[in-house]
Amino acid sequence: MPEIKVTPLGAGQDVGRSCILVSIGGKNIMLDCGMHMGYNDDRRFPDFSYITQNGRLTDFLDCVIISHFHLDHCGALPYMSEMVGYDGPIYMTHPTKAICPILLEDFRKITVDKKGETNFFTSQMIKDCMKKVVPLNLHQTVQVDDELEIKAYYAGHVLGAAMVHIKVGSESVVYTGDYNMTPDRHLGAAWIDKCRPDILISESTYATTIRDSKRCRERDFLKKVHESIERGGKVLIPVFALGRAQELCILLETFWERMNLKAPIYFSTGLTEKANHYYKLFITWTNQKIRKTFVQRNMFEFKHIKAFDRSYADNPGPMVVFATPGMLHAGQSLQIFKKWAGNEKNMVIMPGYCVQGTIGHKILNGQRKLEMEGRATVKFLFHLLSYDLLLDVKLQVEYMSFSAHADAKGIMQLIRMAEPRNMLLVHGEAAKMEFLKGKIEQEFNCYMPANGETATVTTNPSVPVDISLNLLKREMSLGGPLPDPKKPRTMHGTLIMKENSLKLVSSEQALKELGLNEHQLRFTCRVALQDPHSDPDTLHRIYTHLKSVLKGYAVQHLPDGTVMVESIVIKVSSSAEDPNTKVLLLSWSYQDEDLGSFLSSLLKKGLPSGLC
Repeated sequence: MPEIKVTPLGAGQDVGRSCILVSIGGKNIMLDCGMHMGYNDDRRFPDFSYITQNGRLTDFLDCVIISHFHLDHCGALPYMSEMVGYDGPIYMTHPTKAICPILLEDFRKITVDKKGETNFFTSQMIKDCMKKVVPLNLHQTVQVDDELEIKAYYAGHVLGAAMVHIKVGSESVVYTGDYNMTPDRHLGAAWIDKCRPDILISESTYATTIRDSKRCRERDFLKKVHESIERGGKVLIPVFALGRAQELCILLETFWERMNLKAPIYFSTGLTEKANHYYKLFITWTNQKIRKTFVQRNMFEFKHIKAFDRSYADNPGPMVVFATPGMLHAGQSLQIFKKWAGNEKNMVIMPGYCVQGTIGHKILNGQRKLEMEGRATVKFLFHLLSYDLLLDVKLQVEYMSFSAHADAKGIMQLIRMAEPRNMLLVHGEAAKMEFLKGKIEQEFNCYMPANGETATVTTNPSVPVDISLNLLKREMSLGGPLPDPKKPRTMHGTLIMKENSLKLVSSEQALKELGLNEHQLRFTCRVALQDPHSDPDTLHRIYTHLKSVLKGYAVQHLPDGTVMVESIVIKVSSSAEDPNTKVLLLSWSYQDEDLGSFLSSLLKKGLPSGLC
């Protein structure tokens, strides 16, 4: 039996460095190629030695597909293509292709230029990697080669995020990447056809969460920000440059306008101008409201939100700062956090998921003394002494989920939408995934392999067959209920293979097309029947019995001493040993095989008493 194999190199029972290998119909596909925010060593990238110990990956992969521009899904791409070695096609949507290299360069600057790390990709490698990218349009089927085809669907989550349907012959897989089933202030909800794939590979970041109403969350967020500002505190909101940043900026901009507030709001990254440009460029990827009002008013041009300069962090008085990145693992958000952490008037609001190992994850889990990376050095009696920096966290820490991931309800909603035969969970914490797996297994097979483990799913591929119009018309003319697309229906015909395609036609049409003569194939069956009457009387009694039982069929008593039911012929003869034992000979054509089997079973039960 054919099978599909799925192996996570990252995001298997974990969140971070998403990288899933899929083997389907003799093709090998890599889904996403991300880095892990919680590690600064070799563990930050997927272990590509699983694919090959030496040599380039081009020989082992047919294509790479990137779902969206977040670094945990694309951060290892230049490392994989330029340092490990891959020259094949890399597929992503147009917005992802535009934004991905900017975020990769930003990440490279922090890692190499500021932290001084080696064994990392260069700016030129990012450019060379992006030359291999083939852009995808939504709902467009792309033929990777003669057998492998892919199709992208809208995923919500961030600008340009896509789910992808991968098909080889009759086998198929859907990979969701990150998705959101709830529309928000600037993006729509994820959507996919009822494509019934063999496997649906879904993220499960919020596998056990069912979120409260979005309006309540927004109200609580605005209340907390307002209260902190009123008491003279500073509010830090760590975000990633595109996505939740725009969502929360629109929310605060509207609130500041309505409340006529004067405290400054800043955005710490130079990407705001570029973000604005990309939202204009890819306006069709936003939600309906923004598309409608875009000509009159650009929702991404903010009156109250200004660009941030690092010197502003020391300014007295209240302020709100959006700073990147979103998990406090590096960059401007971490620098501001260090400065403001010691003042209990201040507040940090974490609006999204934080990977284990990041500062964001630590403070959300109640850690109030943090060992910071780097060392402080002082002179003491002509000796240099070094000691770890210990940060005392006194500011308020709030978690308010504005994460654009599907919750448990959203995941089940997508399952009902796509109707897969099997489920496979990735991009989630093991315990939470286990809980959701239990729920899903009430309806489907569900898998959740760890990194390096392979889930093997046996498929039962359906073979597509065209049916001739004449055959369909003949089936419909026979009456009966209208066909249900979800239930199998038996069709009688001749299967013809022509130029690698199959067609079911009537036997008459098949003979004509193939230039063959017709031969009759008949089935014969003997049935012993106890009846004391003469052979002609027994035959008449059989005729009377069948006439009463088979109301909708043509039952005839012919002069040649036979009874016919449709194409079925019944003859009677007495046994040589016992005249009371009659031998019934039944003969039928293959078209009436079901009816012939029914009649032989019926007559084996004998004739009812009282028949004339």
